[in-house]
Amino acid sequence: MAYWLFKSEPSTWSWDDQVARGDAGEEWDGVRNYQARNFMREMKLGDLGFFYHSQSEKAVVGIAEVIAEAHPDSSTDDDRWECVDIKAIRPFTRPVTLDMCKSDARLKEMVLVNNSRLSVQPVTDDEWRIVCELGQTKA
Repeated sequence: MAYWLFKSEPSTWSWDDQVARGDAGEEWDGVRNYQARNFMREMKLGDLGFFYHSQSEKAVVGIAEVIAEAHPDSSTDDDRWECVDIKAIRPFTRPVTLDMCKSDARLKEMVLVNNSRLSVQPVTDDEWRIVCELGQTKA
């Protein structure tokens, strides 16, 4: 299993919106960055990802699961863009902010810390465990 991070502006698509979709989940559509798209192409069923609220909150707020592998993004007719489907698994007990990640030396290599603009990014096994620990949430 691989781990990922999905960033969303809560005013556009929030954790609560994701939870409301239930087991049906939702396409992680609208991504228009080649690197982020390529990461989605690597995802497999059952992979887990942090759900991250960007903008003012800047925090990991939940855990989601990949429920459909890369397929054409239904929000565009441009066949260059693909997406995965995800569903909410559980919220974080305590949100883990970007500042918390930046201040933890164990996360100094984390993509989020070094390239916080990338909307879909990989997370290592150790980073997953540490962020879950910081958020007092079961890994």
